[in-house]
Amino acid sequence: MLAEGVRLMAVGMVTVFAFLTILVALMSAQAAFFAAFGDRFADATPGGEDADEEAVLALVLAAAHAKRRGRGR
Repeated sequence: MLAEGVRLMAVGMVTVFAFLTILVALMSAQAAFFAAFGDRFADATPGGEDADEEAVLALVLAAAHAKRRGRGR
């Protein structure tokens, strides 16, 4: 029974190691791809930096409103 536990542990550790190795390899490949071809893709925010500032302002105002109404912590 102890041998089965050790074997199960080894299989689990190998599985996790293989998954993490594949994950790191895919993320490295993705980084290399976007480093090479990133200039061909549009920006994520269509409005530029102003849109980010507006989103932050809206978030802060919504949090303040929720706090005043008693829903915040």
